[in-house]
Amino acid sequence: MPIPGNLLTTAMAVMPHQDVDRALQMALSLDIPFWPQLPHVSYYEDMYVQASEHFPGIVLDMQNQRLSFDSAKFMEELEQALANFDRPEYFDISPRYSVVYHKFLDLDLSDRPAIRGQLEGPISFGFNVKDENDRPILFDDTVRPLMFEIMSQRVNAQLRRLKNKNANAFMYVDEPGLQFLFSALSGYDDVKAKADMEAFFAAIERPRGVHLCGNPDWDFLLGLDIDILSMDVFTNGEIFGSYAKSIARFLDRGGVLSWGLVPTNFEPFSLESLPSLEARLLSVWDHLTGAGVDRDFMLSRSLISPATCCLVNNDGALTVERAFGVVNELSRRLRERFKLA
Repeated sequence: MPIPGNLLTTAMAVMPHQDVDRALQMALSLDIPFWPQLPHVSYYEDMYVQASEHFPGIVLDMQNQRLSFDSAKFMEELEQALANFDRPEYFDISPRYSVVYHKFLDLDLSDRPAIRGQLEGPISFGFNVKDENDRPILFDDTVRPLMFEIMSQRVNAQLRRLKNKNANAFMYVDEPGLQFLFSALSGYDDVKAKADMEAFFAAIERPRGVHLCGNPDWDFLLGLDIDILSMDVFTNGEIFGSYAKSIARFLDRGGVLSWGLVPTNFEPFSLESLPSLEARLLSVWDHLTGAGVDRDFMLSRSLISPATCCLVNNDGALTVERAFGVVNELSRRLRERFKLA
């Protein structure tokens, strides 16, 4: 099983650190490390900017930290993008767009149970990047198909690089935008999204999965052909726990769940304790067990992580670092409780 379970630890990538080495040190403090995304270090380290590299039509305004799309520029640059489709290195993240990624690749990561990378997903990228008419490019029938193709190339290029460092490497596709698919947005609905996402994941090498912190249609997500789902159960645990049948099917076909439990925002973190967080998670698991999900099997296919990313705490990176420590301690307690190796 390339993605380990047994309540090992990992985390989402976006971190508030301004010190690259310190951020890497924190990522390496977890069982399954990842390369951090550090927008406070440089706008190039922003997750949307990193996904935009070599995307035709992108306008990157570094001075004002703004990412946009120009339709005329798209037509001018389209031929070059298509000409590079057989060059995986063209779609990987360059040192200019992430110093952190390349520092991570320089490390010896062969002894870890797994490592992880990530890329902003096409739905979220398409919602957030807008053209000269302030229209999300997700709604553009000319741009959208190429966007899905390019993003699949980018995920594959990164995954191959990571697998050279650790055979059990896997990828998160970060998709906060999925929770907005089911509101009344003209031009793109969940039917189109399902078809696009199924084709997208079919084009991506395994193991691959989705991370999001919001509250989407969980049946939609659990029904995708993905290997891991990472979610915020601190906020959405009760809702997620009501999808027992879909969760059981997801696990039965080989899926892994990453339970995002420990808050990284200062106020909710300060109101919780290790016992309260443990009780919160056990409550969700008890409900699922009562609904027919095999607990031991579920835990064998589960990871523990923070609940969300956070860039806005007044104490900088301190609360996030403390949350990482709680994640490790929670994992230790639960692994001891359930006698996991």
